[in-house]
Amino acid sequence: MDHDSYDDKYIRGILNTVKTIAMVGVSANTSRPSYFVADIPEPVDMVDIFRSSRHAIAIVEEALALSPRPQVIWLQLGIRNDKAASLAEGSGLKVVMNRCPKIEYGRLSSEIAWMGVNTRTLTAKKARLFGRGIQRMALNRITVAGGATDAAVRAQKPDDAGQ
Repeated sequence: MDHDSYDDKYIRGILNTVKTIAMVGVSANTSRPSYFVADIPEPVDMVDIFRSSRHAIAIVEEALALSPRPQVIWLQLGIRNDKAASLAEGSGLKVVMNRCPKIEYGRLSSEIAWMGVNTRTLTAKKARLFGRGIQRMALNRITVAGGATDAAVRAQKPDDAGQ
């Protein structure tokens, strides 16, 4: 797999299926549970690595020893280790490197400004409210430059032919 760029469909597929995420190395304190994969007491879908790339192979090896195995190894922004990626992919896991799942989720749901990211684009276009004022984040919305969701809004309207 080419880890220099990822198809939106690949990232969207991961974010739509992952439910439990183990964040490894968020803290530099080695006594915290977030420092080790092997100590995770329950199954996880994704291991999100916050440690430097030199630690990635060891973390992937720990993840591969888990039962059941996670589905995804995700290396955070600035972290890339092609050997660790090959090891994980060779064992059937999906791999994403040098990306942040929070940023990718916001980008793919067209709600990146909701996360506090300044896109330098002013728009009055918002996702449609569902139910009682709840704005649902959805990765199936199609985004275009500036966060406009015209195609997604059209897709949410009832089909005239089907009524």
